[in-house]
Amino acid sequence: MNDPGVLYVVATPIGNLDDISSRAAAVLGRVALVAAEDTRHTGQLLAHLGLQTRQLALHEHNEAARVDAVLSRLAAGESVALVSDAGTPLISDPGYRLVAAARERGYKVTPIPGACAAIAALSVSGLPTDRFRFEGFLPARAAARRSRLQELQDCPDTLVFYEGVHRVRETLEDLASIFGADRQACVARELTKLHETIYWGRLADAGAALAADPGGNRGEFTIVVAGATDAGASAAAADLAGVMRVLMIELPASQAARLAARITGASRREAYALARHAGPPSET
Repeated sequence: MNDPGVLYVVATPIGNLDDISSRAAAVLGRVALVAAEDTRHTGQLLAHLGLQTRQLALHEHNEAARVDAVLSRLAAGESVALVSDAGTPLISDPGYRLVAAARERGYKVTPIPGACAAIAALSVSGLPTDRFRFEGFLPARAAARRSRLQELQDCPDTLVFYEGVHRVRETLEDLASIFGADRQACVARELTKLHETIYWGRLADAGAALAADPGGNRGEFTIVVAGATDAGASAAAADLAGVMRVLMIELPASQAARLAARITGASRREAYALARHAGPPSET
């Protein structure tokens, strides 16, 4: 009986094809199958490397149905490379189900490290890198996006987001509105590609810089935002507490909490917590 194959999780270039590592190229050439998010896109990379390795489409819509097929290959002694369209698989890309299933079945899973847009942008952002939080893509719906940002506004860690061209301006506006116009940020467009552009400065200025860029309506974006300072978090908490004190003079706690969250941009959870722990309201 053959020894089981290996599942390689292979990082591929995020733009510049010369960023492919020699180890990644070697793995893509010797595996029996490449499980690719988009076979057409990966086909271009394989052609660039002079390879004709067979491919199997594995993306967010069919991953669950493809897992058993890949595991069968591994069981038969064939090794498989998992790749996404660009960068490191599973980082806001499909592959989690496959990797988890391979681990559960006892197959060897080996990373082939390489490019990752989040790390590339973070490395040139000029913002603290000792602690950072990768958020990936925010919700597409405006209300859900703003709600998530409200939950993150007091996070002290540097924050990293991905965004597409169709929503990047709205996302930057929401970030400036909720985090504050003066919060420092770095917006990286088309990293490693011919038209790579990186904006630094305040969130208030990022949207204007993007609008002034003739190429700003094209590409993929990585947004790195400074974490909240202790002073900023304390001021936000004080604002919420002050609004709650005023509203609770006239309104029931639940209604006061809902309105305070809308007024201050705080989360409803924080406002409700204040309402529950507040003493009886008194007029002054």
